[in-house]
Amino acid sequence: MAQSILELADDVWTGAALLNDLRRYPPGHVEEVAPGVRMSPGFGHAFLVETGDGLVMYDTGPRETAQALHDGVRAWTDAPVTHGVYTHGHLDHVYGMVPFDEEAEATGRPRPIVVAHENVNARFDRYDLTKGYNTVINQRQFRNLDLVWPEYYRRPDITYSDQYQLTVSGTEFQLRHALGETDDHTLGYLPDRKILFAGDLFLFVSPNAGNPQKVQRYPVEWAAALRWMAGLGAELMLPSHGVPVQGADRIREALETTAAYLESLVEQTLAVMNAGGRLSDALATVRVPDELAAKPYLQPVYDEPEFVVRNIWRLYGGWYDGDPAALKPAQPDVLARALAQLAGGAARLADAAADALRAGDLRLAGHLAQLAVDAAPEDPALHRIRAEVFAARGKAEKSTMARGIFRWAALESRTAAGEAVEEGLGRPAASL
Repeated sequence: MAQSILELADDVWTGAALLNDLRRYPPGHVEEVAPGVRMSPGFGHAFLVETGDGLVMYDTGPRETAQALHDGVRAWTDAPVTHGVYTHGHLDHVYGMVPFDEEAEATGRPRPIVVAHENVNARFDRYDLTKGYNTVINQRQFRNLDLVWPEYYRRPDITYSDQYQLTVSGTEFQLRHALGETDDHTLGYLPDRKILFAGDLFLFVSPNAGNPQKVQRYPVEWAAALRWMAGLGAELMLPSHGVPVQGADRIREALETTAAYLESLVEQTLAVMNAGGRLSDALATVRVPDELAAKPYLQPVYDEPEFVVRNIWRLYGGWYDGDPAALKPAQPDVLARALAQLAGGAARLADAAADALRAGDLRLAGHLAQLAVDAAPEDPALHRIRAEVFAARGKAEKSTMARGIFRWAALESRTAAGEAVEEGLGRPAASL
């Protein structure tokens, strides 16, 4: 592992390396990225800032690698972790503190003080209400049937509303609330060192502002936060996903172009709404400008623009999409049986889906295949066609979200048809 994280980051920026190359660093790897600041890369990164009293952990990573993070820190230093900061309450950011809590209890030291925005506690309360739903959607998104939503959350000790200054042994952390991917986001800045902790507001992929299975995102406020960060003059930006960005010019470019990406999608979607168009019109016409779509750090790897448009529509216009038939629709099986009868049977719909698949019209194939199994859900032959269609759809997609949903649909139908599925996946947790 000769290449440092900062060297890799430079190569990713210039296109000489891929973002996925960050996976070369094992769980618990801890490496200095600035004097007195270390990074532990993972599914969600953790950063450790040295102070005279010990360590402040900025973001703490997921539970799956929490022990490895602890062990990696302890292989480097025995200094206590005195404070932690959550950028927001997503589970890949809030579990790394647990082993340090346990260590503090075992050694008789005070446990670390965790600071977060006040909405983090409201998020955890919502998670308590939706444990089953969150289990299902995350199993689907990541195709992981072993995933079970947790019941314990390491809650913050100090919460704030707008801004908070955390000073530890002379080291000043300026914390500021922002709406963006979440409503509980904290931006962090070390003014003396010009280091910006961007959390998930900059991801090194296109903004996660649309996620079809999650709660509302805030693209306008997100763009404003990006522009505010761009004005800081930071010289090192440490996002909680992706790689660091080095140099004031690069940081400003990354933040301003990401803001422009979101602003363009909002402006175009609102134009359709204000002209009396439907959601389908916005989905057909709104596009990321070419110069932004070409940026390596704005690729639709996790989320994608089409989903962001839907979220903008929901934010400004509610859930009604402009189609009066969709306001109070028939149940899917009722509509599917009626269409199957008109077509001459559910098998005719499935055959049409297969024809559309061969013609390369994956969107139409998806509609027809779904109608076929809605009309005759016990027919394994129809499920085999549906599985083929949605497997092809998953293979054609770039974003994690679309791939996960389409591949899960294929898995459902393979299971319904009695076919073997990949080892370790088992059977889908939910029926059609």
